[in-house]
Amino acid sequence: MRFRHPDGTTVHLAYCTNVHPAETFDGVLAQLRDHCEPVRRRLGRDRLGIGLWLARDAARTLAADPSALRTLRDELDRRGLEVVTLNGFPYEGFGADEVKYRVYRPDWTDPERLEYTTALARVLTGLLPDDVTEGSISTLPLAWRTAPGTPRALDALRSLAECLDALAELTGRSVRVGLEPEPGCVVETTGDALAPLTAIGHPRIGVCVDTCHLATSFEDPQRALDALAEAGVPVVKAQLSAALHAGQPHRPEVRRALAAFAEPRFLHQTRTLTAAGLRGTDDLEEALTGDALPDAAPWRAHFHVPLHAAPAPPLTSTLPVLKAALTRLVGGPRPLTRHLEVETYTWQALPPELRPRTRDRLADGIAAELTLARDLLTDLGLKELP
Repeated sequence: MRFRHPDGTTVHLAYCTNVHPAETFDGVLAQLRDHCEPVRRRLGRDRLGIGLWLARDAARTLAADPSALRTLRDELDRRGLEVVTLNGFPYEGFGADEVKYRVYRPDWTDPERLEYTTALARVLTGLLPDDVTEGSISTLPLAWRTAPGTPRALDALRSLAECLDALAELTGRSVRVGLEPEPGCVVETTGDALAPLTAIGHPRIGVCVDTCHLATSFEDPQRALDALAEAGVPVVKAQLSAALHAGQPHRPEVRRALAAFAEPRFLHQTRTLTAAGLRGTDDLEEALTGDALPDAAPWRAHFHVPLHAAPAPPLTSTLPVLKAALTRLVGGPRPLTRHLEVETYTWQALPPELRPRTRDRLADGIAAELTLARDLLTDLGLKELP
């Protein structure tokens, strides 16, 4: 979906396909048929943006085989879909029964992360619509916090920047890559991103702001985004997502409600803001066990809940943080980013009674999220384009 900002800029809205497990090229083609096109039809749109997640095997196929890349581009066109952004954070196995810490490997200290991301950039230049010259990729925020070798990771990003410069010169299309701050990682917050990215100092390497992660770390959207702007760090893309919020975690009924979201597939880092600063656990189950996390103040958990459907009381979501961030991102005289992506990948990790049981129900939910995002954008003065 495309929108015209009051300054004349085109802002793209997509939804991320990491909600649909697929590891291979054929799996990606099936996604377009079985999921993405049905969502477009529900929205009554001739064209729908998707943020493709391409696992390692699919990325390698597309980067090495021009005919496969042409086939994918033709399928996108045929099904009324377009791609300006890729999710390059998960490497493989995102649809596995247990993902947890695996999603942070390989990190930016491993040459395979650079190889994978460079392949994604080459693929993206071949997928961009004819009238679009800039693409974006979100990536791992260096590494999980316990990984050694941050200087090596920064060197890899400098090598990536050189590759992106060469690719732009060769193709006439610019690809930018954004580190996606996430709780528990070396770069946990947007503030943590300032030092490494100013050290790199390259316009093609910036930040992907995920509003669930922003909220989980109790960052103030206005201050966080102002700091990035003042430091000259580009917001390459933003992922529109909402975290799980528990206002009174000391109450037994709140604990029981939270326990329904403690599931074995994904890591749900949980945080609370105390007088001494941010405190947290690596997973929601850990927070619910014993006194690992103080419960005198609200908790937020890294669980991407559907944008349009907040959990039932006594829980809620951090949708207000998303709205505040979006206002700063695109509500001003000039947009801070032109690429927005709804990224609720946890539909099948929701408590059983909330999970969509069929493809049709999942498509309904994704379409409802995109409708909410569209309404937020038009309320900010952007005009939806055909």
